[in-house]
Amino acid sequence: MAKPLTVSIPHQLGVAGARQRLESGFAELTSKLPGGAAKIDQRWEGDRLVFSALVGGQDIRGTLDVLAEAVRIEILLPGLLGMLASKIGGRLKDEGQKLLK
Repeated sequence: MAKPLTVSIPHQLGVAGARQRLESGFAELTSKLPGGAAKIDQRWEGDRLVFSALVGGQDIRGTLDVLAEAVRIEILLPGLLGMLASKIGGRLKDEGQKLLK
């Protein structure tokens, strides 16, 4: 059973600025997940990034919403990755804050 993970990362870039940083840095952000990310598929639907990736041999799926003052990431973590949700959430928040500075 997949475990949902939600992370909110505040920023002061506005929607356009945050989206620009995410467009150029999303692959780097996902590479910092435990086990790294291979095979990342992504598409933008307005200011929402819909993505899937192979992380540690497991498929994850999620969305990333770019808001005026924050980026909200929602991911479904399967199996063993679900047990690492707090670690993954902390890493995403830390790396996301670096990307959005």
